[in-house]
Amino acid sequence: MRMTRRDLVTGTGAIALSSLMPAPASAAPLVSKRPPPEKRAFTSPAVEAEIKRVKAKIADPELGWLFENCYPNTLDTTVQPGTVDGKPDTFVITGDIDAMWLRDSSAQLQTYVHLAPKDAGLRRLFHGALQRQARCILIDPYANAFLKDTSAKSNLGAAADMTEMKPGVAERKWEIDSLCYPMRLAHAYWTATRDKAPFDDLWARGMQQAVATLKEQQRIDGPGPYRFQRREVTPTETVMFGGLGSPTRKVGLIHSAFRPSDDACVLPFLIPSNLFAVSALRMVAAVLREARGDVEGALEAEALAASVSAALEKHGKMPDGQSWAFEVNGYGDAIFMDDANVPSLSALPLLGAADRNDPLYRRTAALAWSDRNPYFFAGSAAQGIGGPHVGMDMIWPMSIITRALMSDDDAVIRQCLSWLKKTHGGTGFMHESFHKDNPAKFTRSWFAWANGLFGDLILDLERRKPALLALTY
Repeated sequence: MRMTRRDLVTGTGAIALSSLMPAPASAAPLVSKRPPPEKRAFTSPAVEAEIKRVKAKIADPELGWLFENCYPNTLDTTVQPGTVDGKPDTFVITGDIDAMWLRDSSAQLQTYVHLAPKDAGLRRLFHGALQRQARCILIDPYANAFLKDTSAKSNLGAAADMTEMKPGVAERKWEIDSLCYPMRLAHAYWTATRDKAPFDDLWARGMQQAVATLKEQQRIDGPGPYRFQRREVTPTETVMFGGLGSPTRKVGLIHSAFRPSDDACVLPFLIPSNLFAVSALRMVAAVLREARGDVEGALEAEALAASVSAALEKHGKMPDGQSWAFEVNGYGDAIFMDDANVPSLSALPLLGAADRNDPLYRRTAALAWSDRNPYFFAGSAAQGIGGPHVGMDMIWPMSIITRALMSDDDAVIRQCLSWLKKTHGGTGFMHESFHKDNPAKFTRSWFAWANGLFGDLILDLERRKPALLALTY
């Protein structure tokens, strides 16, 4: 059977939409869902201490149980530490798909970065991840997902895609955020540790290639080398006009073939990802300048960020100027919606791409959490944002987590925590999505990114609003 990520998340492949699940956790003992210690992929004393410290402050037993299950999930189950050419190497799968997405791997590890100064083993794990990401980018900066074996052919069925599939590439969907996330992770690690070890010549070449690719996809001097089409009847899986996408006016924005959901863009200027590119380029510039003394590389990244930022100001908003658009084409056409996958319009401050108190962002986020967004769903189980990837009426916990992270309203945060507690389908973990009226119907029981983001929320509340963790839900 030809297997793709869409198969895995929509239930048409080996991992089906889960409708036959255990009773809700409230009806069963709260037994740890973590693997036994001897079967965990990696154990960090600093992370274990953090779990113990924070869980002690959570009054709600089920919420504490969810945190203890979810927060270490990436380390427990998805990291594969090793060595390549005598240097640390860390391959990170997403969970139920045996491939490493540049986006997911970065987001999965980001939640532990504040603990890296306390744990040499954790620092080595980050070192290996940054090195692996650079090697992946040097294999193909247009690919979104990679195999552990860099000489292997794709095992996701993507080998049949009409694009230049290179060995080691699992899928070749060009997404702006694929290059931005490793920049963000590098900056977070450097800021937390001031450890120069990962930022060697290999890493620098990877970042140079990433910056050059983002600049190339402004398409000022031509369309560039990337083309993608899939022999697939689903429109969100392929790219029109010979794999180049719909027409654009070349205004300085970066073209993206696909969204962070791995769904094809309708209009090629994906605004959340362009906003993320601005912040990520500035982040990588800081690392280049401070960790490597590479002033020229830093200036190049900052110049590209300034160019994209200016284009966003002119072309990235809805016609009324009151909110960011989701996608535009430079001709004045714009789409407003939001998708739960980050970068989303709702999650811009998480990525340093907006100030959480900026009026433009606040208006945009409010519209995204309303029926102005066709992928905002309100049901008997919860409210939240989904997206085309798994279809209508499917809420992504990621959107509920993002709303709580971005809110200062205690009532809003309490409601989000209540929804998250009641919609895990008895599994003790976050999922990709669940049905708005039936949490037992969900996709992806092993989705480490969402688990880590839930951990981030609990850590954020422990710092920002500890009184909310002293309540029961």
